[in-house]
Amino acid sequence: MDILDMVYKALIADAYIYDQAFGRIKFYEYPETGDVDNPYIVIDPIDTPTPSQYADDQWTKLDFLLQIDVWSRDRKLTEEISDKIRDVIWKTFRFAQRAGPKEYDQGVFRDARRYRGSLYREDLNNL
Repeated sequence: MDILDMVYKALIADAYIYDQAFGRIKFYEYPETGDVDNPYIVIDPIDTPTPSQYADDQWTKLDFLLQIDVWSRDRKLTEEISDKIRDVIWKTFRFAQRAGPKEYDQGVFRDARRYRGSLYREDLNNL
């Protein structure tokens, strides 16, 4: 189960996010402040997936903690994209939003939100 690819696919499936940041949605790669001419989205796992919820001596779910940053030179646009990401993550995965850093540096706004949730194993029917 590759949560990063799943999140990426969910984000680009949304027309608004696709229009705002396609080609600038990255894993782990944070932009240099001077390189932010258009919105950037960075997907970063904060913790390794952790087995949870057990049945018959087998774990049935993985818990995830992700951080998704939005960087842009427009404060309102940064918040709009972040809000849209929150809605997509909730609708697609049912991951709850947690607090994350919000920063401003050299003309660039950063809204980093954390998301925690669980997904069932893909091989659950084969156990």
